[in-house]
Amino acid sequence: LRFRRYMCPYFLFCIYLFGTFQLVSGFRQIFQQQVLPCLQWQSQARSAVRVCCVATRPEEAVASIAALPLADAREAVVDKAVTIGNVGNAPSHKKAEKAQKGNGRVVIHGTPLVIGLSHKTATVEVREKLSIQEHSWNEAAVALCEFESVQEAAVLSTCNRFEVYIAARDHFAATRDVLAYLQRRSGLTDTDLRPNLFMLQNEDAVAHLLRVSAGLDSLVVGEGQILAQVKACYSHAIAPESEAQPAGSAGKVLGRLLNSAVMAGKFVRSETDIARGAVSISSAAVELAVLKCPEDLDKPISEARVIVIGAGKMSKLLFTHLASHGVTKIHLLNRGRERAEELAALFPDLDVKIDLMDQLWPALEQADLAFTSTSATGCILTKTLLQNHVWGQIGQALSVIDISVPRNVESECNEVEGVHAYNVDDLKQVVAKNQAKRRQSVLEAEVLLRAELSKFTAWQESLKYVPAISRLQGKFEEVRAAELKKAMKKLKNLSDKDRQAVEVVTKGIINKLLHAPMSYLRSDDIDGNKASVKQIQDVFGLDRDSSSR
Repeated sequence: LRFRRYMCPYFLFCIYLFGTFQLVSGFRQIFQQQVLPCLQWQSQARSAVRVCCVATRPEEAVASIAALPLADAREAVVDKAVTIGNVGNAPSHKKAEKAQKGNGRVVIHGTPLVIGLSHKTATVEVREKLSIQEHSWNEAAVALCEFESVQEAAVLSTCNRFEVYIAARDHFAATRDVLAYLQRRSGLTDTDLRPNLFMLQNEDAVAHLLRVSAGLDSLVVGEGQILAQVKACYSHAIAPESEAQPAGSAGKVLGRLLNSAVMAGKFVRSETDIARGAVSISSAAVELAVLKCPEDLDKPISEARVIVIGAGKMSKLLFTHLASHGVTKIHLLNRGRERAEELAALFPDLDVKIDLMDQLWPALEQADLAFTSTSATGCILTKTLLQNHVWGQIGQALSVIDISVPRNVESECNEVEGVHAYNVDDLKQVVAKNQAKRRQSVLEAEVLLRAELSKFTAWQESLKYVPAISRLQGKFEEVRAAELKKAMKKLKNLSDKDRQAVEVVTKGIINKLLHAPMSYLRSDDIDGNKASVKQIQDVFGLDRDSSSR
């Protein structure tokens, strides 16, 4: 009786905590010594064979996608990649995901998928039908995210490629929906569109974007402009809503992927000689002119009367390379005079004459060589227009190199006597020499990109453990709260301050007990022995808990 009289509630509660701590410590030791080795052994026994029909290069993917029947794709392709068919717009699911986050539920992120075409898979006639101006990239991404299958989206559209990057859980449904959108936008039938497209998923999609950003997939290997375009894609994809454009549609996955691509592109250019020297579409256009002027005009480029139509970034590079090949006089035409004067001011050593577009035909009649690089969505030079001027009468020689997409020069212009028209697809004649020079640099860049790919893949793999981590933390917290509630019924004399102290102590115990499992779940799977999400759920009974709730 005397012993009971002096026994305080604090002493009883400390005994209770000590017993709980010993029990959970024993469980932790059993987990580390018995359960974890078993999980690693099961992980090693799992088969590493995966069936996948997606090629690692776009030009290889075209044939496989077009040839594989839909029925076989459903059965054989683990990641559900190949698709045909048409669907309508599905209701937006973004609000549902926000509601899940608001309710404390974990959103399961999709994996990367890229669908598009490039100079390797499609002609300029097809590419221009899918081309989207930069200020409309976010509008297209928002339209893609209206499909229930698409979680995140970003668009990259340049003169040599059109690519849609998305994050989706079901690649089969997402590909089907994206193809339906591309058909509707381009006006092409499924039969005409699909042979020109490539589709890559998961690691192949990530590797492709890294190669694009590094300039390895460009028409002119090592060109610097593509890095700026990927950076612009990233900026638009994460941009907030403004008066000029809607908010970007990139989330956790695409935001990380595009940022990694930009950083990888910079890293490759700083660590290798892939970008040494002036390499761009504009430089290739000037090289083509150097080759063709003696054949088409019977004079070298340095003696040709040159006109440049457009005063954008591509025209600025044209000026640089024309000057390096001995051109001293250039006639510049643009819609606005202010931008043309700014461009001319950058080259004080050149004799630049500036006119507006209403002087197009008088200026062309005085020119031998013309470069077109405008943002016009239609052709400004056509066969009919040329025939209505001097070229249809006396056959005056004119060489036109069009580096715009959509095209500014109609391909039928070659049918006019004395006129020689070239577009970006004709630049392939001069890029082979560039590729041979940079072959060693390409190999060095590939090694660096493989390391960057491994980093992103490891991060992406860690995402699939996020739901398990959240459920495990929730389960431990529920147990803690329930047991503490029972104990508090016997400790009614505790003050509010004491109750708060007990709350802090029990939470600290739970956090320390969860430290080892959490560190394991967040760690990289370096040797391939990491337990799967299903195994973690089975060990801790997470599936049973979620189903019972």
